[in-house]
Amino acid sequence: METQFLNVADYARAARAGLAKDVLDYYEGGALDEITLHENTAGWQRLKLYYRVLAGVGDRQMNTTVLGRDISMPIAVAPTAFHKLASAEGEIAAARAAKAAGTLFILSSLSNTAMEQALAEAGSPRWFQLYIYKDRTITAELVKRAETAGAEAIVLTVDAPGLGTRERDMRNRFTLPEGLAVENLSSLGKGKVPEVRGSGLAAYVRDNFKSDLGFEDLDWLCRCTNLPVVVKGVCRSEDARQIAHHGAKAIVVSNHGGRQLDTAPGTSEVLPHIADAVGDRCEIYVDGGIRRGSDVLKAIALGARAVLIGRPILWGLSVAGEQGARHVLEILRRELDEAMLLCGCSTLKHINRSLLGP
Repeated sequence: METQFLNVADYARAARAGLAKDVLDYYEGGALDEITLHENTAGWQRLKLYYRVLAGVGDRQMNTTVLGRDISMPIAVAPTAFHKLASAEGEIAAARAAKAAGTLFILSSLSNTAMEQALAEAGSPRWFQLYIYKDRTITAELVKRAETAGAEAIVLTVDAPGLGTRERDMRNRFTLPEGLAVENLSSLGKGKVPEVRGSGLAAYVRDNFKSDLGFEDLDWLCRCTNLPVVVKGVCRSEDARQIAHHGAKAIVVSNHGGRQLDTAPGTSEVLPHIADAVGDRCEIYVDGGIRRGSDVLKAIALGARAVLIGRPILWGLSVAGEQGARHVLEILRRELDEAMLLCGCSTLKHINRSLLGP
């Protein structure tokens, strides 16, 4: 596998050859013209590295912490839905891959595996991603279950009060096949994705997610749990400042993988402004379009503490299950190590914006 799959793109090509069209389109697609989807990746590629020489770099250290918990590298597993469309073991395989890599695993609330099973397979840290449902009792129950299941933080996604139009899913009439469900919601009567003329997931979101999200919902969640709250899906500096003021312990700079508002800026463009606005009031992470270890280095240079990887994990799962997801993480670890060496950085603290300009 090491010679056949040298990089993340190799896994992407193999996944495209092996997945059913509706599943591939669901995993890979973006909103409308998919401009933001492509801009996420292109933005990291446009950034150039002004490397240092004669820096005396020996062994590189890339370990860090997220909310006080140690991870072996600043590369974590993002929350993505419906892993069993890629691999029979689904989220369990992804959780085990993150544990083997010594890094953070974030479970999507829209998982095909119940949180009690998936989080039990993850190491520490392990977090649970949450949407606010119209029925707050459902949301509160999810939080309570996540606490009991061992989640160490709640990741509130705020950029999906409705689902951005994903035309690939509409054409495919995307829904979950027989035997798969939104497992965390099954016992609450919200586990089925409907079959409709367009996207079943869009119909599910329209029927169930709270569309008028406000800061009072963030305040409620912070009161609802003793776990730290991370807010995911932030694009504007002023929002980031308010989110920190309202009690969030971390922010994920994200545009939902280009799947929500098309023509939103790529995350590489947004990240430095949010990092500057928030300062040390809360931790900053970023996702969206990160495909190389050098992208990870650029993200850290722009102010991120860690990056979250979404689609590459799904590609790894679809090709070789847990082993594929583990290998994707190890590829990115190796590439980050190489980029640090060639940029003259012994530790993550040596990575800063001076590497992005003369």
